Amino acid sequence: MVFSSLLFVFAFFTPHLVVYFFAPNGKKNLVLLISSLIFYAWGGPKYLLLLMLETFISWYFALKMNDSKKSKLYLILDCCCLLGLLAIFKYTGFFLNNLKFFIHWPDKIPTIVLPIGISFYTFQLLSYVVDVYKKEVSPQQDYWKLLLYSSLFHQCIAGPIVRYETVQNEIDNRKVSFEDVFYGFRRFSIGLAKKAILANSCASIADALLPGGLDAIHNQSVLGIWLSMICYMLQIYLDFSAYSDMAIGMGRMIGFHYLENFNYPYIAKSVQDFWRRWHISLSSFFRDYVYIPLGGNRCSKKKWIRNMFVVWFLTGMWHGASWNFILWGLYYLCFLLLEKFYIKDRMPDKWKRVYTLLVVFFGWIIFKYSDLSQLGAVLLGLFGIGVSGFYSMEVKTIFLSNVFFLIFSMLACTTLGKSLHKYLVKKSNTDNVVMVLYSIFDAIVPFTLMFVSFLALLGNSYNPFLYFQF
Repeated sequence: MVFSSLLFVFAFFTPHLVVYFFAPNGKKNLVLLISSLIFYAWGGPKYLLLLMLETFISWYFALKMNDSKKSKLYLILDCCCLLGLLAIFKYTGFFLNNLKFFIHWPDKIPTIVLPIGISFYTFQLLSYVVDVYKKEVSPQQDYWKLLLYSSLFHQCIAGPIVRYETVQNEIDNRKVSFEDVFYGFRRFSIGLAKKAILANSCASIADALLPGGLDAIHNQSVLGIWLSMICYMLQIYLDFSAYSDMAIGMGRMIGFHYLENFNYPYIAKSVQDFWRRWHISLSSFFRDYVYIPLGGNRCSKKKWIRNMFVVWFLTGMWHGASWNFILWGLYYLCFLLLEKFYIKDRMPDKWKRVYTLLVVFFGWIIFKYSDLSQLGAVLLGLFGIGVSGFYSMEVKTIFLSNVFFLIFSMLACTTLGKSLHKYLVKKSNTDNVVMVLYSIFDAIVPFTLMFVSFLALLGNSYNPFLYFQF
């Protein structure tokens, strides 16, 4: 069950909210926990046991390290257990396939199904235990409350990675105002529209132009490949940020204040700036729990490069068990090093955004293709090598049919909407007519977005998890 489905909105989330708001204050967390466990079990009841086991391990070791001189030992044991389970489920097939390629062993590789969201809740539990070890948060005494934290259906399968310190007080003490509920509903409706209308349509265009396989790549034109990859670039931001928007919105409706996870990354002026804006919760996790403990930048140049290599190798690995993800992480490492040691301030300001978008564009191509032969064919095809001409009537038709939609999707990746909203709010403070019109507009927009999203979902069955291996 995913957020962008009629099943979730009508059969799960709406009944959940009704029961939650009518439940006594002392029972609201219990309602939220039961709903979260049902939501997670929908994708596979047996994997719910894994989530509960990992939570129990972290809960137990956090309590032990709080009252023991062996706190470091318990921290190591917890990390070994959680990372070991993640490695078994996510990376066993990858490692065995590579062993078979190099040494022709083993003969048979077991098929291990990846539990949904294991990368997210594993990192959340790791951050909790490390923060307890560093005495930055107090250990949760009640197992079921820590389970509530790790299983919150708002964000347990698609992020953002929510640290325990962010919600520690709100688990027991949270208040909800009408403004919170409306903001949450508005944010959820924006995320749902971003996913159902924009991201899914971008995915349809990209898939229509490059349906898969080497033959499709070779039979496509240069402009067709460019258009397909641009649509994929739009899709992946709109898709991933949409789930964060919906998670933040659902959390706010019941009093949780999750931190922002995306800050318009496609307007960045450097690769470093891009990663300050893209998947902020993941970047901050690697910064605080890997990069800084390794020494950060307060060390020699060689050690700093080593620290960066470790972080970006792990960043690639986290996204999926395939060589293209590792290459994707190291690809960004190369540009970060170039910016640090060579580019610096040499590039004119007017070219910085163009440079960054091009780096990100080619990065998403590496990210998309786990088949390295297809990856190579697409990269060559962008420059007219091994493809069928420069353009075709099919590409021209698809482009002209969707040109205004593509322009709107691009604008949705910028701060234009946010800036317009701020302007209207400011204007309404001095002009009563604007205030009335804006109030009506602001009240209608979320319902309009929800209605249009439902219409889009009725005719769309695109799977949002085809390219994420979390």
